[in-house]
Order: sequence, then C-alpha cells, then structure tokens
Amino acid sequence: MIALTAGDWRATLAPEQGGAVLSLDWRGRPVFRSTPEGATDILETACFPLVPYANRIADGRFVFEGREVRLQTLDRFAPHALHGDGWLLPWTVESQTTNRVEMTLEWSPKADADAQGWPWPWRASQTVELSDQGLTITLSVTNFGDAVMPAGLGLHPYFHRYADSRLALSAESVWITDAREIPERLAPPTEIVDWSKGLALADAPFVDCAYAGWTGEAVIDGGGRRVTLSADAPACLTQVYAPVGVDFFCVEPVTHRPDAHNAQAGEDQGLKRLPKGQTLSVAMRISAISS
Repeated sequence: MIALTAGDWRATLAPEQGGAVLSLDWRGRPVFRSTPEGATDILETACFPLVPYANRIADGRFVFEGREVRLQTLDRFAPHALHGDGWLLPWTVESQTTNRVEMTLEWSPKADADAQGWPWPWRASQTVELSDQGLTITLSVTNFGDAVMPAGLGLHPYFHRYADSRLALSAESVWITDAREIPERLAPPTEIVDWSKGLALADAPFVDCAYAGWTGEAVIDGGGRRVTLSADAPACLTQVYAPVGVDFFCVEPVTHRPDAHNAQAGEDQGLKRLPKGQTLSVAMRISAISS
C-alpha cells in the first residue's frame, strides 16, 4: 500500500491490485468510500481505472474493421465483458513521491490467433496526484500494435454516501438499457433521473445508466462539504451507479457509452480509432470545500 498526502488530503493506493485507489479523505473524513481492511476484491476498492474500454461489451464479442473479437468474461458478469483488463492486473510503479505516483501496465495479446482476449497490444499509464486543491488522476493508453485499435477509457470512483448526500450533474440524455443491461435507446434524463437541479440520493431510485452530452462536472453535497468532480473533454459521458440502501454511489467519467463496440454504423458512441503509436488520455479531478 502507498500513502499520499498534500494539505488536507490523504489517499492510499494499491498498484498491485488493479492500480486501485483504496481511500481518499479530506480533513479526516472520507470522500471516496474506504476499502475494507484486507479486501482482495477490486469491486470493494475506492476507485480503479477502466482500460482499454469502459463498462460492458455485450456477450464479450464485437467486430472492428472486419476483425472478429472474442473477449474473456468473468463468471459474475457473464455473458458480458466488463471494464477492460486494467482493473484485473497488477500495475508497475515507475515513480513515487509523497504526493504523486505514476504507474504503468503493458498488455500483449496471446500468440494464438484463435485465443480469446483483447487482440491489440497497448501500454497504459496512470498518474495519481494530490495537491492542496485535491486529487487528480490522469489515465492514458497507447496503441503499441501495427493495426488501428478501438480505444476507450474511464475511471470508476466510489463516493462515500452520507445520509444527506445530494448529486447534481447536467447531461443532454441518458441511455436506457434492456433486460441484459445493454443500451438500446437514448432518452431525456427525466425518463430515469434528471440530476440537473440536484437530488438527494435517499430519494433516488436504483440507477445504473450512462448519461450522454455530460458537461464534465458533477457536484456532490453532504456531510458538511461540497465535493466537485470534473473531467476533461474526452470523457463526454458519465456512468451513474447508485444502488439503494448502500453507503456509496458512483459517478464514472468515461469516453464512450456501454457496448459502444457494437453500436450501429454512424453512431457517435465515443470510441476512438487509435492508430499505431497514438495515445488517448483522460483526467479526473476531485476538489472540496466546506458547505
């Protein structure tokens, strides 16, 4: 475990556990939900990287520029592939100070052409840094192969939910999912939850949807402070995951919608065509003030 400090901020990281953040505190109170001591399940951590894609790919299959791809799936999420490979592998620490860590991960496809798995080689970099202003995580992926690669990124923070937590964010639309949790159509946010004027999490139904046309900012009030999440332009959507009756909720900046790899031709689904040697990057920033 690596501990970072800067001003009123504290964070802990576990590069060997999917490059995850284990905790993020401001003035001694949690901003992200804290990972239980001894937890080995990445889904119990505070935040983890999504690379080289975010969210679900239906049935773990897609075709990209004539190439048929079959991905490995986890039993708990079958039949769909989920969140890429970065969160399932140990990352290597390249540099470390009291407030900053840079880590990398390299992916090489299996030599067997018929093997399941992501068929393009890539290298990811993740920098986690604290300052007096808060947390910044920068995530990037570079295509190391000869062929063009479909690329996507995201970050998956779990915010600590206080009894009075409220979420506010603005988006143009929301993806409605089918019974298999795969997007099937865009709708006005009011068809699920419209967060634009702020809504208490205690009053919200179960939500697990991607909001498109997101402004890149979300504001979280509760516990006597206001937390702001902001993300740069490649993260044009945010996945809101807000279960009922738990002590966390997620606002995930992502560069593409779920199952973007199987979108209809011509749809602006957010995936990037990454030529050889090119890099896609995204950054998330977390700040806080007393309210």
